[in-house]
Amino acid sequence: MALAPDTVVLIHGLWMTPRSWERWADRYTARGLRVLAPAWPGLEGEVERLRADPTPIAGQSIAGIADHYDRLVRDLPRPPLIMGHSFGGLIAQLLVDRGLGAAAVGVHPAAPKGVVKVPLSTLRSGFSILRNPANRHRAVPFTADDFHYAFGNTLDREASDRAWERYAVPGAGRVLFEGAFANLDPNSPARVEVGRHDRAPLLLLAGTEDHVVPPSVVRGTAALYQRSRALTAYHEFAGRSHFTVGEPGWERVADYALDWAVRAAALPREATVAREAPRY
Repeated sequence: MALAPDTVVLIHGLWMTPRSWERWADRYTARGLRVLAPAWPGLEGEVERLRADPTPIAGQSIAGIADHYDRLVRDLPRPPLIMGHSFGGLIAQLLVDRGLGAAAVGVHPAAPKGVVKVPLSTLRSGFSILRNPANRHRAVPFTADDFHYAFGNTLDREASDRAWERYAVPGAGRVLFEGAFANLDPNSPARVEVGRHDRAPLLLLAGTEDHVVPPSVVRGTAALYQRSRALTAYHEFAGRSHFTVGEPGWERVADYALDWAVRAAALPREATVAREAPRY
């Protein structure tokens, strides 16, 4: 009999560092789990240092990030629960596609290749990077105004600016370009084999006020997984922005994610595969 997961791996997203998970990490630790929230490769420094010298950010790529977490997860003694926010949610899907994890949660996850609908709010959120093709090879500053639209839109401006000061770093241009143009790249690193039946259970979370990854995008991702009989779940929270991991009420989202993942991981693998029509 497989042992229950004792570890949660938290993967941050674009414009963020592991600091974004600080409250979730403390909450999960208090529930008796080992919590790992490693940085993207090269981003181990504090927010303030990365702002002063964003050089490590410029070199990031989706494949490099996925490989980094792949090695970390494979080194663990038993399959962990994997949770990723935003582009971290895409990385979580890539890891599950590689056969890793006991269960996974994408928190407002960036879409894999195949989701064709791109809302205007998504384009606006990434405009500071996408407006200039040369930014593909740069780390692009993320201003307080950028943050307030993309992450802090449910907060008053003062609270949004405080969150920006504590958490935000420049964005990795290559990562955003790879994600934005995945459907035009036959060898996209954002490609997931969505028809796999033998992968771990996957939960996709959305928030109604998210400008970066609106619910329509997350529902589009869930629809892709209808090709698989493996367990895929979708849940939408009202009033949540892309800063759902840190804005007031984050506890409800964190608890839902963990409770679902623990239950799904405890199911016999055959119980997570539908015999008939796929469902989410």
